[in-house]
Amino acid sequence: MISATFIQRPILSSVLSIIVVIAGLVAMTSLPINQYPAITPVQVTVSASYPGADAETVANTVAAPIETQINGVDNMLYMQSTSSATGDMTLTVYFDIDTDPDTAEVQVNNRVSLALPELPDTVRSTGVKVEKRSASILMLIGINSPDGRYDEKFIGNYANLYVLDALKRVPGANQASIMGLPDLAMRLWLQPDRMASLSITPTDIQQAISMQNQQFGAGRLGQSPTNEPVEMTYPVVTEGRFSEPDEFDNIILRADPDGTAIVRFRDVGFAEEGQKSYMLRSTLNGSPSTFVAVYQQPGSNALEVAANVRAEMERLKQSFPEGIIYKVSFDTTKVIKASIDEVFETLIIAIILVVLVTYLFLQKVNTTLIPTIAIVVSVIGTFIGMSALGFSVNLLTLFGLVLAIGIVCDDAIVVVENVERNIEDLGLSPKDATVKAMEEVTGPVIATTLVLIAVFVPVAFMPGTTGVLYKQFAITIAISVAISSFVALTLTPALSAILIKPSTGGPGGFFKWFNDWLEGVTRHYAKGVNLAMKRVLLAMIALAAMLFGTATLFKVIPGSFVPPDDQGYLFAAIIMPDGASLDRSQALTQEVAEIFSGHPAVQDYSALAGYSLIDSQFKTNSGTVFISLKDFDERQDTGMTAADVIAYVTPRMQALQEGIAIPINPPSIPGLGTQGGFEFWLQNRGQGGAKRLEEVARELIARANERPEVTRLNTTLNAASRQLMTDVDRSKAETLGVSVPDVYAALQTLFGSLYVSQYNKYGRVWQVILQAEPEFREKPEDIQNIFVRQREGEMVPLSSVVTSDFVTGPDLLPRFNGFMAAKITGDADTGFSSGQSLATMEAVADEVLPDGFTYSWAGQAYEEKKASGSSAIIFAFALVMVFLILSAQYEQWSLPLAVITAVPFGIFGALVSVWLRGMENDVYFQIGLVTLIGLSAKNAILIVEFAELKYSEGLSAFDAALEAARLRLRPILMTSLSFILGSMPLVLASGAGAASRHSIGTGIIGGMIGATSLALFFVPLFYYLIISSKEKLAGGRVTTSTSETPATETGREDV
Repeated sequence: MISATFIQRPILSSVLSIIVVIAGLVAMTSLPINQYPAITPVQVTVSASYPGADAETVANTVAAPIETQINGVDNMLYMQSTSSATGDMTLTVYFDIDTDPDTAEVQVNNRVSLALPELPDTVRSTGVKVEKRSASILMLIGINSPDGRYDEKFIGNYANLYVLDALKRVPGANQASIMGLPDLAMRLWLQPDRMASLSITPTDIQQAISMQNQQFGAGRLGQSPTNEPVEMTYPVVTEGRFSEPDEFDNIILRADPDGTAIVRFRDVGFAEEGQKSYMLRSTLNGSPSTFVAVYQQPGSNALEVAANVRAEMERLKQSFPEGIIYKVSFDTTKVIKASIDEVFETLIIAIILVVLVTYLFLQKVNTTLIPTIAIVVSVIGTFIGMSALGFSVNLLTLFGLVLAIGIVCDDAIVVVENVERNIEDLGLSPKDATVKAMEEVTGPVIATTLVLIAVFVPVAFMPGTTGVLYKQFAITIAISVAISSFVALTLTPALSAILIKPSTGGPGGFFKWFNDWLEGVTRHYAKGVNLAMKRVLLAMIALAAMLFGTATLFKVIPGSFVPPDDQGYLFAAIIMPDGASLDRSQALTQEVAEIFSGHPAVQDYSALAGYSLIDSQFKTNSGTVFISLKDFDERQDTGMTAADVIAYVTPRMQALQEGIAIPINPPSIPGLGTQGGFEFWLQNRGQGGAKRLEEVARELIARANERPEVTRLNTTLNAASRQLMTDVDRSKAETLGVSVPDVYAALQTLFGSLYVSQYNKYGRVWQVILQAEPEFREKPEDIQNIFVRQREGEMVPLSSVVTSDFVTGPDLLPRFNGFMAAKITGDADTGFSSGQSLATMEAVADEVLPDGFTYSWAGQAYEEKKASGSSAIIFAFALVMVFLILSAQYEQWSLPLAVITAVPFGIFGALVSVWLRGMENDVYFQIGLVTLIGLSAKNAILIVEFAELKYSEGLSAFDAALEAARLRLRPILMTSLSFILGSMPLVLASGAGAASRHSIGTGIIGGMIGATSLALFFVPLFYYLIISSKEKLAGGRVTTSTSETPATETGREDV
């Protein structure tokens, strides 16, 4: 027996545990801290720009060729793209979470390279960008000038040059970026009337700039080989590219041979240093600001990244120009820190409660000290395994540790309780009593450990997001259970032999009353077991009723993925009418931001006019507000939660007349979509185009709005946006000698913008962009002011070959998995679960969708649908593993069934408790159910082990079952009550992450109550029935699993 060595050598056992604690403390300090493990799909973003093109043109000529090549890349889950009327295209490819981000980026980049020959020349010249991106923003830093000393252009350029690069060098923050496009650009503003009078075309200007603004390498004088030795060698340098507006103004567009008539660029326009894009206007608490978005690098410590970013900003602040300040206006790590702190607090409370329960039953300080030491060693030692497996300190691993506290003390309690019983009943010395106790409990300790590990370890092999959630929780418990078993076989017996002393007298006072009460409970319990074994039919009817109730509750309790939680921040999406200008969007976005600011829970609001959160695109008729709430400890009063803020702003937003404003709760798991609720993609795989797609989408939303399960349904697809269609009469153009490409080039240059060259400044390379001055591109009639040159050199107005008319078309065209699609967002209404809302949308879609249309899910809804069938597989597999482990332990196929029968009672108790609290069957609850399989079996094993022991000593099956139930009630109550009270802080949690703690805690405690109360009457019954049946088949007493029994010596085999 291994424990005998450690009983004889207590210092050795102490040293081993001390080493475990030291290693655990070292590992704990090195673990990254995150809210969740890496459970969001890997994302690779492809972005391109086609200046001047409409959404449909971008979708057909840019998005479609790229998607065709990318489709089917290794480990791809799905892809979605948006093409906007600003000419921008963003494609996001989602990969399985096990995919290496660098590999995914390289593979996508390779596929994009194959599509490049199919893209328009303008798109290729501006470049196609491929990058792996984090799924969500970690921080938002606003930089502004409160006294108005500096304009937005200066602030944006300063942030881009001096702040962004420094932040990218912060470990874990290398994906930081500026919201919008703050890059400088040399804007060459054209005057079409002057161009027409001087017979200058946009093509002339483009060619002149390209030829004269170039960088040349002229070579070196005296460079080898030479005909004879030279004294010196030196480079020949040229002026290089232009860098100042004056230099561009002086570019020669046309010159007569005699030099008397020179046309320079300043004669047809002017140059100024501006911005590459003017699509975004952003404010922080009402003050114009530039925002730096910090994305967390996968695998980094979120809290450490945030702290380092703040430290770097403080360092940079010292060199800010006077009049420029910064503020972290949006920080998602607040909820991470608050959640982790809350669970750590729960961990400490759980340890205290478990120790108090242990003291209540053991009633001695020295004996209580032994399980307490076991808890400390096991919990701290768990960090060793977490570090080795690459886990982080997150909510899932901490939940595992909280529940492990109530489990890891069980083995130590069983040992201590048995040692005390041997001392009191048999009069043995502490050392002899410990040796005998270990002979009795080593088998159950190993069996329960194997059972728990058998339940949890297979979960690690589950794929997908749900698998990672299960894995980090389950493996954490498995590690702690394994260490607690090691401690129970080494340190606990060594300490028991030293610390446990014979009692000098019976307990008095409260402990005497408690013992008398417990003896009374034990007597009544024994009578109940006796009655159950004598009234088998009634017991079976009760069992059938319980099983029916379990099946009914599974159907009644609504399902969901994860419960919605207060993340400490909110969003608002602003949708303006078609064609609304950026000025109008800015006004409404600011008004919405001020509505939020009226609530006392709001700390900061960052308003971004021109950016659509739902579509992740820049649109003049959209806006987004990022709302940062006050710290959780400042929001303890009633009415200060995120849900209360949404309830406050919703009626005020509905009263807005200028546009639509929607408050949005972030997804419960950051990175699974851009918002809470669901993302439903309606795909048009047939004919009809965007107009037909919008008609079906509107009909689907209208029908779904009639159902009570869903709310806040919306789609940003609008196929009736006003557009100016220009039509070139190709026959007339050919007759007049006008090149059709020249016509479109002129339109693109003047009404869109054309990237024609580059210039150097501040150590960077910036773009040179041609575009007409604003007053020449405000009305449809302005097309008449554009001239092109025909073959004979005469100037021809575009109005002679171009006609224009207003039509309707999409201002934004999404695509999903290669097909035109409409993104419909929504949420479950109050009183309904996310699972019910998804089922409702599917049912309505099946009724409404015509041929050629189908749907798909994305984001959190995709993960919920994918996880819907996995839980049943886990439960079945866990039960099979428990059965096989116990069969190997008992060397019998039938006896483990007595243990397995305890599991349904635990599940029934969990379902009842969740149903009574009005909660949902989500992932956290299901994780708790997996835990209950092991815990329910653990209690049953203690009864079955002792029943086998008593049966081998000669008692009948009936008496053995009854005696085992009576003897093991006290340790079972002790361990179960320890676990229940240790989990109670989860049920009573408040603050950050409270919803997830409620979900897992409620199910666990309800299940343990069921497994400790109901199951304890039925496990002895089933043991009795199984043994009795085997006796009838064998014609007498049968073999047991206890090796020192007469039955074993006869060699009779199990039947």
